[in-house]
Amino acid sequence: VQLQASGGGLVQPGGSLRLSCAASGRIFRLFTMGWYRQAPGKQRELVATITSDGRIINADFVKGRFTISKDNAKNTVYLQMNSLIPEDTAVYYCNARRGWPPTENYWGQGTQVTVSS
Repeated sequence: VQLQASGGGLVQPGGSLRLSCAASGRIFRLFTMGWYRQAPGKQRELVATITSDGRIINADFVKGRFTISKDNAKNTVYLQMNSLIPEDTAVYYCNARRGWPPTENYWGQGTQVTVSS
C-alpha cells in the first residue's frame, strides 16, 4: 500500500499550504484517511480524519484553520491549512486505517511544514 504525500514547504506566519495524499482506489473506498503531525521532540498527534462516507473529526487546535477533504475521483485526500502559526511546524503524515482498533494501518512518508518569518 502506498500513500504519497506532498505539498509541504516553508511559509510565513499567516500563510496557507495545501497538503495532498494520493492512495489506491481500494484504500480510498474502505479506509478512514487522516493527517497527523509530529513536531521535534513531541509525539505524533492527530490533525484530522475523514471516513469513507465523509465524516470528519478535527483536533481542537485546528479551530477552523484547517480543512480536510477528499476527491473520490482522484483517490486523494487534502489538508488545506490557513492562518498558519509557527506552532504548526512539524512533519505531516498521511494515514489510512480500517476499523477501530485498526485491522490495517498505513502511513505515508511525511512532508515537512515549516512556518517561519
